[in-house]
Amino acid sequence: MSTRIPSIDHTVQKEAAAMRKEPRQARSKVTVEAIISAGARILSDQGWSGFTTNKVANVAGVSIGSLYQYFPDKMSLVGAIRRRHLDDCLMIMRKLGGERMPLKQFAENLVQELIAAHRLHPGLHRVLLDEAPIYKGLDDPNDAFEAEYMGHYQSAIAAYLTSAESAPMKSMALVLSDALDGVIHNAARRGMLDSVELQQQLVRMIRGYLSYSNRENSAQDSES
Repeated sequence: MSTRIPSIDHTVQKEAAAMRKEPRQARSKVTVEAIISAGARILSDQGWSGFTTNKVANVAGVSIGSLYQYFPDKMSLVGAIRRRHLDDCLMIMRKLGGERMPLKQFAENLVQELIAAHRLHPGLHRVLLDEAPIYKGLDDPNDAFEAEYMGHYQSAIAAYLTSAESAPMKSMALVLSDALDGVIHNAARRGMLDSVELQQQLVRMIRGYLSYSNRENSAQDSES
């Protein structure tokens, strides 16, 4: 089972409503941000059973009518919370994929920033993965996310391989990203996101995997 927080489950046929409207003005954007943040906090602290639009509006400091201006039901709000998490992870890869630094520093930065993105509401990921329903929609926004996310991983990996052209970049990016996502999501489930040892092991895993792949690719190139 994938441990990346999904945005669509094709086995469920009911469609989740999208946002009623996109915020245009600065004040509207602040309101939507407050609603999404409040929703993430309630999901994290109280789980799916404690998640209601009335609670979200109260924590966000807005009226229930203001919430419904943008989110027609709580499933549309959950969808926005999922998308926000995906966007946060994508921003990390955009940043690190475009920088060039020693492998150890890259591994440390990647682990620290991904964990920080999950530490904000540590209980959220367990709820999104294990409790909240996931409805099928007309579009699959995860397709575009996945393509860009994997593209940044491939670019980052290529910077540390001497023979990147001959490396199976797509599969390497998939293995590395899924390994990190899986460990970090399970750490969130277990309350271990602050574990220094866990972070050190993830850094070691990244460095070891890329260093080993580099040696293997170099050896294959020398034999051909």
